[in-house]
Amino acid sequence: MLDFKEKANLIWKVADLLRGDYKRSDYGKVILPMTVLRRLDCVLAPSKQKVLDYLPRVEKLSDAAKDLTLNNIAGFNFHNRSLYDFNKIVSDPNNVSANLRNFINGFSASAREIIEYFNFDKEIDRMDDPKADILFQVVKAFQEIDLAAMSSMEMGYVFEELIRKFAEDSNETAGEHFTPREVIKLMVNILFDRDDEALRTKGIVRTVYDPACGTGGMLSVAEQHLKEFNPKARLEVFGQEINPESYAICKSDMLIKGQNPSNIKFGNTFTVDGLEHERFDYMLSNPPFGVDWKKAEKIISEEAKHKGMAGRFGAGTPRINDGSLLFLQHMISKMKADGSRIAIVFNGSPLFTGSADSGESNIRKWIIENDWLEAVIALPDQLFYNTGISTYIWIVTNRKIKKRRGKVQLINVTGAKDETAARFWQKMPRSLGNKRKEIPENGNSRGIGFITKLYGDFEENEFCKIYPNEFFGYWRVTVERPERDEKGKIKKGKDGKPKADSSLRDSENIPFLRNGKPQTIEEYIQREVLPHLSDAWVDETKTKTGYEINFTKYFYEFKPLRPLADIRKEILELEMETVKSVQQILEI
Repeated sequence: MLDFKEKANLIWKVADLLRGDYKRSDYGKVILPMTVLRRLDCVLAPSKQKVLDYLPRVEKLSDAAKDLTLNNIAGFNFHNRSLYDFNKIVSDPNNVSANLRNFINGFSASAREIIEYFNFDKEIDRMDDPKADILFQVVKAFQEIDLAAMSSMEMGYVFEELIRKFAEDSNETAGEHFTPREVIKLMVNILFDRDDEALRTKGIVRTVYDPACGTGGMLSVAEQHLKEFNPKARLEVFGQEINPESYAICKSDMLIKGQNPSNIKFGNTFTVDGLEHERFDYMLSNPPFGVDWKKAEKIISEEAKHKGMAGRFGAGTPRINDGSLLFLQHMISKMKADGSRIAIVFNGSPLFTGSADSGESNIRKWIIENDWLEAVIALPDQLFYNTGISTYIWIVTNRKIKKRRGKVQLINVTGAKDETAARFWQKMPRSLGNKRKEIPENGNSRGIGFITKLYGDFEENEFCKIYPNEFFGYWRVTVERPERDEKGKIKKGKDGKPKADSSLRDSENIPFLRNGKPQTIEEYIQREVLPHLSDAWVDETKTKTGYEINFTKYFYEFKPLRPLADIRKEILELEMETVKSVQQILEI
């Protein structure tokens, strides 16, 4: 972790060279592609000369055949056949622009495409312009930063720290944030929890997908976790990303790790599903919080209307200013018939936003009534870099084990009590943006291990509650009362039934269950309404069904009020202190 911080600081210092010629919000246009280029340069350095020596032997081959052959020589899914590298570019200060372009063009097609997404050629011209004349200085600064020994995880931290800084400088929405590695590890732990035996199988291949993959952090941690668990297993990673810089960084990471970079797609997941016909064993994601989907509204609404449940959004569409549940619906559409597991990070909104029969409520209804919601885990606040809000991990699957069927597990690891906080999180020595807390990795006694055990044990305790699916359902009923004339007599319509007085109209949310047992609307009205309003009735044509998960309510602990005697004593003491203070002032 220390190496990551040192490298991030070194790279960030290069931004000082851009001051005056670039706005702070535009620093990323140079720093990010240069970091990727330097990373690729360092990784290829040991095999670069072998590629150059072999080059004459493949001159007559097609470009595709050349790439395949030279990739094998380089030992990666990419190579560079330019005579230049960073060392040679800085040794010729008078031709930096031409030589840098030659170096970039020397990459195999898969790597060259990555650089194109940065639109970096324009920045080379801008830095090489005599008015700026900073191109050599920037290349020289990066040539002095060694990125060869960095692991993929450390590089992921570096990229995410840089992008976080650029996002802050350009005032991007707080929802655009990155997932701390300990949160990803917790999600992966729980995703793999029930597959221990299968994942130990020699040569097993599994797939994982992230529809908002960013720089690929979640995919990288999932892959590394499985390799640590079973070095002979293989996890094929897939993803899609809408931000071109993040997409390019993710693909470069896939190249270096030997994954298939074509599995990472560019574009809006909602409007163009780049992996439309694929299905996956595992899915995990941290989609943006509270980001509207207005730009994609037409396509999403059309799909929901014309495809219905045969499409991705047939269960409903949430309000336009928060598309979180669209991501989950999309992921559910990617589940395999024989079983898949999903872990997704949300803020609190998808748990309860929307009244009965709203888009959000109907989506929750669809998920819960299909028995796909396995668990919801409430995390401590201040875990994320760009937001301090509370977050929740949803675990969704179409292959629950027998004891979990028909039930939802709720786990509260916020550490609300001072004495329990240490089990789940610890304060960071130094804040990273809004991230002031972290979840430790100390076996089964604390942090990730303890939370994973809470999930795996599936037993109720002070941190864990288990409810039947019906517990979260309710009817929203309209309660009417009759209109009366001046003498108090009930007015009736042509059908002979009492006329409803709209000014007296009320509504009630009636839970499906009471004390753990099913109840009917009629039973509730008889018990709770008629004893107080004997002339009331329910307009059954207006009854709607809703689902919500009121997490805070389920874990609420009553705190008794302080005794009046203690409060009075404290007030008297404060009054005495005030009198003394006044006397001292008057004596002066």
